Amino acid sequence: MSQVELFPGHFSPLGLGTIPHEDVHLYSGRELLQRVVDGLYPAPPIAGLLNFNLTEVEEGRAVFRGLPGERHLNPLGSVHGGWAATLLDSALGCAVHSTLARGEAYTTAEFKVNLTRPITPATGEVVCEGRVIHKGRTLAVSEATLKDGSGKLLAFGTETCSIFPVANLAAR
Repeated sequence: MSQVELFPGHFSPLGLGTIPHEDVHLYSGRELLQRVVDGLYPAPPIAGLLNFNLTEVEEGRAVFRGLPGERHLNPLGSVHGGWAATLLDSALGCAVHSTLARGEAYTTAEFKVNLTRPITPATGEVVCEGRVIHKGRTLAVSEATLKDGSGKLLAFGTETCSIFPVANLAAR
């Protein structure tokens, strides 16, 4: 694997890929995500495709940074709402992931997004912060904001995730 630039100034030293399933038994969710931040795992392929990456993680919190570009435009010339939704889903899900014990996995069960301002390539780098607001044994709920460089709210969302043993993930 070789280094990949996700967007200007943000690199993944090990390229693109996923966390090995066997490692989910060795590390907590927060530890796994910290290894992504630290460049010990590759960035997920979606990060390279959509120009964003995980930059901070702590228990119950995940922060992504991204750069909307011309390849993310809808027919009317603004950034497609799906770009913001994917970035929000990533922060919302990783906030939940950061609370998982060794051997646990999660998947998004439901999420809602509100787009409050248009996003264009001129918006520049954005920050998306997700936080867990409730975690139970099998469900967790998180909320996230997407803001521009001056702190203006571009979008926000909420998400419910199902939590289950990693052995229940579909075979690759």
